[in-house]
Amino acid sequence: VHLVESGGGLAQPGESLRLSCAASGFSSAVMAWFRQAPGKEREGVAVIDTDGSTRYADSVKGRFTISKDKDNAKATLYLQMNNMKPEDTAMYYCAAGGPFEVVRGSDKFFQHWGQGTQVTVST
Repeated sequence: VHLVESGGGLAQPGESLRLSCAASGFSSAVMAWFRQAPGKEREGVAVIDTDGSTRYADSVKGRFTISKDKDNAKATLYLQMNNMKPEDTAMYYCAAGGPFEVVRGSDKFFQHWGQGTQVTVST
């Protein structure tokens, strides 16, 4: 399994960014976005099940959207981030092969991780 994130960068408050994660090496799995800010624990942002169901952390509900395109053994996971806030600043990670949860500690059950992409929201 191979996960590669892209799309991070610098945004001003209120702006949008879209993250992508190119995934290969598995046929079907729950996929998710996590983030970790300096000095803080890694936290779940959004998760998408194999049937397309989604769940979000309360802090991003209504602003972020997770989606996925799948073609045989390859998939691309997206995170559309709108109305961004300075507190969204973090390293964002794509993950696969875990539970359909974004609760605290759910990251420990995900089997596969990307290398991360930095998102900074600042004036």
